[in-house]
Amino acid sequence: MKLLLCAVGQRMPGWADEAYEEFAKRFPPDMRLELKAVKAEPRTTGKTTEQMMAAEAQRLEAVCARGARRVVLDEHGERQTTVQLAQRLQRWREDGRDVAIFIGGPDGLHPQLKASAEERLRLSDLTLPHAFVRVLLAEGLYRAWSVMEGHPYHRE
Repeated sequence: MKLLLCAVGQRMPGWADEAYEEFAKRFPPDMRLELKAVKAEPRTTGKTTEQMMAAEAQRLEAVCARGARRVVLDEHGERQTTVQLAQRLQRWREDGRDVAIFIGGPDGLHPQLKASAEERLRLSDLTLPHAFVRVLLAEGLYRAWSVMEGHPYHRE
């Protein structure tokens, strides 16, 4: 099973790329974490927010694995503790499909992309910079994996 982070935005600060990679490399071969970053639509073209989000959604769809479970990060999504996320990760593993987790651009995810999701997750009650989101999500998924596997990384 692969965990695919399908995210808008290709240029992140070096510290964010380095931190994301640190967590991504910790995943085992049977549960790889892969970033699929797509270009954000330029905000200076005179397009409406709807048009920009639609263009970004098309790019996200193009990098999403066919048949993958679709999960969106959304401010109205379900709150999860680490243990609850570990249980969800276990269900995803048992399902056998890849999991595509969508991270929106500056204006969020297009409503049609959100509507196509099987699940909605909330990473935080705070609004977070995109660079933080990738790092926090990678760490949270790794921590959930460690709970699932009985690895000592997570302590209750």
